[in-house]
Amino acid sequence: MNKDLILRERLALQRTILANQSTFLSFLRTAMYFAIAGISIDRLLDVPGGHIYEYVFFAISITVLIVGVVNYFVHKKKIARSEKHIGDYKLDYERQDN
Repeated sequence: MNKDLILRERLALQRTILANQSTFLSFLRTAMYFAIAGISIDRLLDVPGGHIYEYVFFAISITVLIVGVVNYFVHKKKIARSEKHIGDYKLDYERQDN
């Protein structure tokens, strides 16, 4: 069994896990920006119908947060399923020959 191949696959898996976490943090940051925009548009600016804009920004913020959480857990499950295949290629090859 080629140990370099297994190491390369494990490192690629770790990069994928970190990318998934980074993507979740990006969703979280975007949700917070929309929440802050909702708070500040009504408090700082004298806009007619400011409450409506505030609720719209809060709704967008909550939607982005929910999409980010769902996306994170869906990809986390896919990553966990793919992790069990690392290093099993030789065993799969031997099973096919029999």
